[in-house]
Parts: sequence; C-alpha cells; structure tokens
Amino acid sequence: MGDSKKKGNDENLGMAGRGVSRPMAEKEVKKSSKKDKDNGGMDRIKMLHMHHKQTLWVYWMIIILGAWLMVSPFSFDYGKDIVQPSGGRSIWLSDSMRVMIMKWSDIISGLILIVCGWRSLTPNRPISLWIACFVGIWLNFAPVIFWAPNAYIYNNDTIVGVLIIALTILIPGMPNMITYMKMGSKIPPGWSYNPSSWPQRWIMIVLAFFGWIVSRYLGTFQLGYIDYAWDPFFGEDTMKVLNSNMSHSLPVSDGAFGALAYTFEFLMGWMGSPSRWRTMPWMVTFFGILVIPLGLVHIFLVISQPLVVGEWCTFCLLAAAIMLPMIPLEFDEVIAMGQHMVQAKKRGDNMWHVFWKGGKPFEENEDDRTTELIDLPQKPVAVFKSSVWGMSVPWSLAVSTILGIGAMCAPAIFGIEIKATAADVFHLGGSLVVVTSVIAMGEIVRLGRYFNILLGTGLAVIPWFLESGTIGLNITGLILGICIAALAIPRGPVFERYGLWDKYVK
Repeated sequence: MGDSKKKGNDENLGMAGRGVSRPMAEKEVKKSSKKDKDNGGMDRIKMLHMHHKQTLWVYWMIIILGAWLMVSPFSFDYGKDIVQPSGGRSIWLSDSMRVMIMKWSDIISGLILIVCGWRSLTPNRPISLWIACFVGIWLNFAPVIFWAPNAYIYNNDTIVGVLIIALTILIPGMPNMITYMKMGSKIPPGWSYNPSSWPQRWIMIVLAFFGWIVSRYLGTFQLGYIDYAWDPFFGEDTMKVLNSNMSHSLPVSDGAFGALAYTFEFLMGWMGSPSRWRTMPWMVTFFGILVIPLGLVHIFLVISQPLVVGEWCTFCLLAAAIMLPMIPLEFDEVIAMGQHMVQAKKRGDNMWHVFWKGGKPFEENEDDRTTELIDLPQKPVAVFKSSVWGMSVPWSLAVSTILGIGAMCAPAIFGIEIKATAADVFHLGGSLVVVTSVIAMGEIVRLGRYFNILLGTGLAVIPWFLESGTIGLNITGLILGICIAALAIPRGPVFERYGLWDKYVK
C-alpha cells in the first residue's frame, strides 16, 4: 500500500510539474523513447492518438467559439453606442468603416475557426491548429488596430482570442510536439537551478497579469470606453499624459497596445514544459524579445513622460514598475537557451531544426531542488525562493535604487518646475539609475551595474552647467552622483551557477 501510494503521488507531482501545457499522454513518452529507436517511432504515433482522444473536447470548443464569434455581429448591434477615442483624437477610419471591418473580421474569423476545429477532430493535423491559433492572435490585435467602436466588441474579441490561443497550443500542448519531443535534462549543464521551472515562470505570469490589468485600464480610457481615468496622486495629470501628443503619435492606443503585450507575456508564460529552454528555443526567443527589448522600450517611454509631456501618470509608472523586475527574471532563461544552442552547434546539430523543434540533451538530470508549484499553499516561502533564484539584492544595488528614487524626487523638494531642464536631468538620470540597479540584481547580468558609473557622473556634473537649477539641487546631485558611481564598483554576492556564462558574471 505504501509503495502504491508513493507511486500515485509521484505521478500526480509529475502532472503538477507540467502544468496545463501537457496532457497525461506526455508521461508515456519517456517510457516509449527507447522503443522509438527500434520501431521507427510508431509508439509516439500511438501516443499522439491517445493524446488526441484525451483532448478531443478542445477541438469541439474551438468549433463552438467559432460559431459564437460568427453569429455575434447578427446577435448584437455592432453599430450601437459607438464611442470616440479620448481627447478628441482623430483616427484613420470612419465610424462606419470601424463597424464594418469588425463585423467582417469576426464573421471570417469565426468561419475559419469552425473549419479548423472540424479538421482538428482528426488526429495529426497541426496546420489547422496553428491557423486557429493565429486567428486567436488576430482577434487580440483587431480591436486595437481598428479601434473597436464599442466595449462589447473589444471584450468579446480579446476574450475569445485568449481562449482560442489556450485551446490550440496551451491546454493540449504544442501541435504534434509529442511526436518529436526529446526527453532529458531539466537543468542546463553547469547550472545550479532550472530557469524554466514552473515557480520561475509563475512569478512572471503573475506580474504579466497585473500589468495587463493596469494597461487595460489605461487602454479603455484612450479607446473611449470610460470617460475618466482616476489617479490617486497626480489627479488629472494622468489624462493629460494619455491624451498628449506623445501618446497620440502612435496610430493605436498605447495603453491598449501595452495590454496586448502583457496578454501575450501572460500566455507565453504557460507555454512549454520545464525543459523549454532546450525543447522550445523559438518560444523562449520570442518571449525574451517581448519581455526584454520591448519591455525596456515601454519603460523608457514611461520615464520620458515628464520630459516630453511635463506630467506624471501613476498607473503608467505602475505598469513600468511591474515590467522592470520581469527583465532580469527572464534573462536567465534566454541565456540558458542560447547556451544550449551554442553547445548544439559545436556538436554539429542542425540549428534550424534545434531552434524550432528543440535539441537533444547533453546530460540526464532531474530538478530535485525546485519546490513544486503544487506546494504553494503549504510552502509559500519555499516556492517564492524557487521563483527568484538567479536574482539577489546586494546592499550596494539596493542603496543605488533608493538614491535613484531620491534623484527623481529632488526637483520637487527644491521647488524646481517639472518642465525645467535641471528637473529633466534628475528625472531621467534617477529613473535610469533605478532601472539599471534593478536589472543588475539579476546575477546573470550583474555586469550591467557599471552603467551607473556613467549615470552617477552625469548627475554629479551636468546640473552645474544649467541655469534652471539651484545651488542646493546641484550639491544634492553631486553627492548622489558620487555615491551612485561608487556603489557600482562592488559586485555583491552571487549565489547560483550558470554554466558557460559564469565567466561573464563579474
């Protein structure tokens, strides 16, 4: 009885480790991997058919959602209660065009989903599932690009779109991946932890969800679905920022576009197994692009608001603050994937095949260190620690972050107008110090802390050449700048190992 109970617990734990991205059929792949070599892979085909039977409901749901989407324009009046973008913004489409495009977009998308869902009822039709997935992506883009004329259309398309993406590549797993998935190591060679474990991704998923909530609120104001954007600290300044020329320079709502980005970050956090740094390099690459370079662009646009607009926006700052820790948290997974690609190239593997279908492991190992996500209610502290492996907070970077915030607040303390050039130097310099310090808390990019030497020098020197400052502000900048530059010298403790990347952790 004891052995059978232990076996059952082990199987349940394995399922928990896979989350929603792999059905029960996957647990048989490892058992059949040795047989594949002897029978030409027939066991994996059998697994694919078993997998398909277990997830048959998914394809019926795609058909149902397609039907719902197709009849929506006939069930609801898309031309009723048309709203206009906030701030009197002019857009490139007339109201009648907005209504007509969204009607036909939903009708055609619904028809495609019905056809693809019906075709997917037969096993081994990955192209149909991928087409349905791209329809789901389109449904998230369309209301933003074409300025959905009312909130019903926006909500209907984005919700159905998220469900379709989940039903095509998240819940059943990547189409046909079970036929080529390579079992093996979960921890990258030479690493002390798994950067793709569920706790490591869980914290990213949570941050992306809260970022989506904040950005969606800002987007609904710009799209015209709500008439007022509340701000707890800066009052109506938020609406001034959202209706500014800087915001209107884009052909779409930047708030809604931010919500779109967070939507994909949230969904991509669920994609793949805990070995996805090896089995899905393409997905880790796209996720890394979405989080790191695009995340930095988002943050820089937010911190430039006082320079360009002359106002602050609390929820814009909150969205940037949510995005900021995601950058160092994602760097390690990208580096692990890149390390695997480098090693696979040295081994002589086909890089195109490895990038899109994953590579063979270099060693066999299990992740015995990570606290499973299923233990979150009983061991929340242990799960959280597993979530932030690869990040540490040296006292030098913590103090630099505080000093950066102090630099941002200094102009207001000395009574300098927000639009003054001296205030711009402190706002921009302080913000960049905070961004650099937080990102450098990621051990794998600790080298980036040296950028604070340049920023600190700028804060110490530049204000003395500006007429809009005061002696008190200039002296404050001198002291802050020297301290920030000095604090960038010590590396601080590094607790984890990163294989080939260890030589760059300096």
